[in-house]
Amino acid sequence: MKIARLTLSDRASAGIYEDLSGPEIERIISEAGFGTPQWIRLVMPDDRDDIENLLRKLSDEDQCDLILTTGGTGPSRRDNTPEATKAVIDRELPGFGEIMRMKSFQAVPTAILSRSTAGTRGRSLIVNLPGKPKAIGECLPMLIPAIIEALRHLKD
Repeated sequence: MKIARLTLSDRASAGIYEDLSGPEIERIISEAGFGTPQWIRLVMPDDRDDIENLLRKLSDEDQCDLILTTGGTGPSRRDNTPEATKAVIDRELPGFGEIMRMKSFQAVPTAILSRSTAGTRGRSLIVNLPGKPKAIGECLPMLIPAIIEALRHLKD
């Protein structure tokens, strides 16, 4: 299995702070029993065109089974991840974002500002995760059964 983890952050990509979200994604995926996937690890700024191009490349050329993004899902002008994702997917799977907002809202009322989504492009599943490691730790584990099922369907 080939999995890409894409951290979208102007500051992390500039080296202002360390990317902690990407490693948190890997930790959770490893604990979920995905074996030893081939990882593509990337950190890049919140540029919509660049994000779109990279998502296309990861899906079409690199043939990633799963693409997990972190960051860029808030309401600020530089948060472009959902728009980039929606521009490249064939089918949207809004339930991923809905359940993450419901779960996060229980702890943080401002979680309703998240615009996370998910969808498929070809045989790739793309999921937008929150940008904070703690939120990834709360949200990603509960998505694992749906991710496994979606990947099973995409393999057909």
